[in-house]
Amino acid sequence: MATAPSVQRPRFNPSNSSCVNDVRPLHHDVPSLHNSDFSPLHFRFQSLVSCPADVPLELFETAVSQLIHHPEYNSTLILRSETISDSDTTIPTSAPCLGGYCPVRNVHRKLLPRRPGRDLGLEQHCTLYAFETGEFAGLPSLLVLTPLVPEGESLPYYHPTVSHLAFRFIPSNITTTSDSASAQPALRIEVIPLPGTPTDPNSRLYRTALALLDTLHRYLWGALTHYQKRVQHDVLIPREVYQDVYLKMRERHKGIVNTWRETTDPLKHVFEDIGIATFLMLFWKDTFAASADVADMKELGDSRWTSWPRPSGGFLDLGCGNGLLTHILSAEGYMGCGIDLRARTSWAHYPDSSQVALKVHALDPTQLLSPDNSNDEEKSFWKPGVFLIGNHADELTPWLPVLATLTGASGYLSIPCCAWMFDERFTRSSAASALDFSDNKLLDATTGVVLSEAEDEAAFISSLGMGAEGTHKSQYSAYRIWLARLSRWLGWKIECDTLRIPSTRNWAIVGRERLSGDQSIFVDRARRIVEDVARRGAFKTRTPEGKGHDGAS
Repeated sequence: MATAPSVQRPRFNPSNSSCVNDVRPLHHDVPSLHNSDFSPLHFRFQSLVSCPADVPLELFETAVSQLIHHPEYNSTLILRSETISDSDTTIPTSAPCLGGYCPVRNVHRKLLPRRPGRDLGLEQHCTLYAFETGEFAGLPSLLVLTPLVPEGESLPYYHPTVSHLAFRFIPSNITTTSDSASAQPALRIEVIPLPGTPTDPNSRLYRTALALLDTLHRYLWGALTHYQKRVQHDVLIPREVYQDVYLKMRERHKGIVNTWRETTDPLKHVFEDIGIATFLMLFWKDTFAASADVADMKELGDSRWTSWPRPSGGFLDLGCGNGLLTHILSAEGYMGCGIDLRARTSWAHYPDSSQVALKVHALDPTQLLSPDNSNDEEKSFWKPGVFLIGNHADELTPWLPVLATLTGASGYLSIPCCAWMFDERFTRSSAASALDFSDNKLLDATTGVVLSEAEDEAAFISSLGMGAEGTHKSQYSAYRIWLARLSRWLGWKIECDTLRIPSTRNWAIVGRERLSGDQSIFVDRARRIVEDVARRGAFKTRTPEGKGHDGAS
């Protein structure tokens, strides 16, 4: 039985497998993998790098499953893998026959490159082996990756120059010396390199093997300690669907990087907004279709998504900044506008169709209920069924669910960054006294019983998809929990996702469904927020800067 793990992951302590004196015994005396006596082929794997295995063998299959299904975690050049087949009965002839081992499972996968215009995809067999005899017979302890290269072609750059690559778990009682007590379980990477491939410690192949071994060591420790992902991705939109559309969107809009007019980093902002636009297009397709199937990808021509379902009132991007997200959505045929306190340099360089969608406007939520609010342009923003967007909207972030509730919006997307309440910076103490959420009891969906406060707290935070970040330890975590409670208090069903964008502030909360019950209660709560903030008089709308265009105020 495995002992309870320490809190901290053991140090990754690799050694060159060809050196026997550089670290404590790691079964360097155990021969490298070689062909079975029954195999007509003659080969021997070459050991590259080893490290101690601090976990039981029983966790090996769990850990290597991560390697098999998520190769993109080890290479930025790989988009993902797609499983072609997974069988424990059909083993391909290209899988090597290894002495002392029997194959027990084979996953046939295809590696998809992140940049298909530069790299080709590659099919690969991932074959799991177990010991034929002994104490660990039947337990998977070896994974061999075999690339399937079509005749006349070569391996893509992202794949090591090998014909086979093996991840090997060597238990402590497998030794060829009498000093078995001093040896410890080990992990080892072994390869059959292509002719002429260097394998010294300075070579690319060795560095790749070292990185893969580190990943396996980390996955094994995670399996032992029931590792919880830091965040949860792809909750609302399937990863494969998003990635396929994103690649097409990136090709259509990547040229903006070369014409960037702002002083900020174009590589971050351009691809971040392409990612958000892709998410919104797929999210709207799923939300507003009569019988939506977001995974139905039959309409993936360069502009076929112009017929995809979308919010009937268009979109309103609050605090649109450089206007890029508004521009991308407009360029793809989506109706809407973006507003900000001042026009940015980029605005004047977008096409006319995007320029007319960008407005200089200072939104004052406290005037929404005022009978003196006669701003016709502002009224034009609140079309029936409008969808609100708040991408790092700062002071406007907590107002999104309030505005969506009062204006009859079809929904909203909020990607919070700086922590603001309605008229002051967010702090734990101010949040505790700002609103009383205690009158918003939830029923357990299966039993119909009112949850206790502790049960409600744990269940609610878990539903926010923040993974290991779902605690009150950080100010940002506490702020997101407060935003989610506010949205639910105002009658929105809470859905969250962590977007695949190049930003550390990529957690998103969306509202698209109203909770059941008397809707006037939720509207009244939103009105009370506006009235209370207006009475305090602390919310100050900043004055628009510069001149608007096309009638912008």
